[in-house]
Amino acid sequence: MNTADIFNLFLLVSALHGFGFSALLFASKNGGEKSMRYLNLLILSISLNNIQSWALAMGLFQHKFALQYLQIPWHFLAMPFLYMFLIHYLDITSKTYNLLKVAIPLFLVAVIAQVSFVYNYDPTSDRSIQDLAFERYTSIEESVSFAISISLFLYSYYLLYKKEKFFSQLLTYDNLRWIHNFFILSSLGYLLWIAALIIKFSLNFQGFLFSYYPLRIYTTILIYWLGYQGLRQVRILKERQTLRKNLNETAERTDKPTKPEENLKPKEENSTAIHSKEQLEKYQEYFKELDQFIRKEKKYLLTKYTLQNLAMDCEYSSSTLSVIINTIARKSFIDYLNEMRVDQAKTLLTDSDYENYTITSIGLESGFNSKSTFYTVFKKHTGLTPVNYRNQVLAN
Repeated sequence: MNTADIFNLFLLVSALHGFGFSALLFASKNGGEKSMRYLNLLILSISLNNIQSWALAMGLFQHKFALQYLQIPWHFLAMPFLYMFLIHYLDITSKTYNLLKVAIPLFLVAVIAQVSFVYNYDPTSDRSIQDLAFERYTSIEESVSFAISISLFLYSYYLLYKKEKFFSQLLTYDNLRWIHNFFILSSLGYLLWIAALIIKFSLNFQGFLFSYYPLRIYTTILIYWLGYQGLRQVRILKERQTLRKNLNETAERTDKPTKPEENLKPKEENSTAIHSKEQLEKYQEYFKELDQFIRKEKKYLLTKYTLQNLAMDCEYSSSTLSVIINTIARKSFIDYLNEMRVDQAKTLLTDSDYENYTITSIGLESGFNSKSTFYTVFKKHTGLTPVNYRNQVLAN
């Protein structure tokens, strides 16, 4: 089996995988979301492009339909579908443009142009001349597609760069690191694409196919990775929105927001001082007020809540707060918060209403800043992973 055979096998397998994944995506719980529909269309366009390339390489259509040259330019649609997925996932459709209104007509014009070429194809003329003419045409078509795609890519990245302006609310649920990673990895794909085009032109449109092997493999893997990530992230987003809504409603039904009373504000103390019995009693009173405030206001659910934030909320100095918490709770401020976060996670993990929710969404909505941190801290406090804890409790 030579390199061309291996590449053709990859095209076939990746196309079948893409079709299967599209069916899975469509049938999934969140498959009806507009963002997921466009992600599905992106995967389908790549899959159709790959199966078409495989079929043409194997000569499957030429014999039966005489479509020696017809190659639907599915690459025209890839970046527009990605752009539409992005603006719907970020929920900024009202602040941006529906560029499919431009991309679809261009795609149809390209298809009509190729159909016209095939229709006017003269099988009695010099084959090599027609081959060269077709390759020149498709190269121009591909160059236009590249220009459109890179423009959309840069505009999409600009939207991400302006995230605080366009979709600050979403950032409380998703830091979008996975999308940023995709854009960084996509940059290599564009370098491979422009390299393939340069080689194609420099070889005068002959014997250039090898230059597209790295591009096709890389972009296919990248797009399918995006599909799996998108499906996972949309699920986590929806679960986090539901969890936060329910937690907020629960908080509203309980006590009204509270704040440590001004008359309980302690004087500045040296953290290394030896505390008298009277001081300890005062610290216990101060700590009780602080603890009540943090729990009622659910400050522990904020992933970036620090001693400085607590000092601003309570008008205490951070050094005094540190002394109080370390003296009374006998733990650091972060360990003190993490204990509350673990208790919150325990409640959610064992709630039958959230039995099918991901561990990630529960951990993040319990105040942890990442799945790995959640696992580490939870096991430190309970001796079990979140999964094992949930299974153990629900089994009883």
